[in-house]
Amino acid sequence: MASISLDEIRKLTVAERLRLVDQIWETIVANPGTLPVTEAQRQELHRRLKAHAEDPDAAIPWPEARSRLEATSEHPAHS
Repeated sequence: MASISLDEIRKLTVAERLRLVDQIWETIVANPGTLPVTEAQRQELHRRLKAHAEDPDAAIPWPEARSRLEATSEHPAHS
């Protein structure tokens, strides 16, 4: 594994650090089965799946949800 020190990371521009974070994140989500999930998160996922199965029409499409978020926030939502 290539090694980079925290001091070297701090010398990067914000844009470079964000690219680094994005690259690291992509290596993590490439194997979603390896992401740790707490019991509370697991229960919440099951609750939401059950609620959706019981009333799928309650869901709204992402573009509509995003529009609602942007209308109530100072900061636009990112896709």
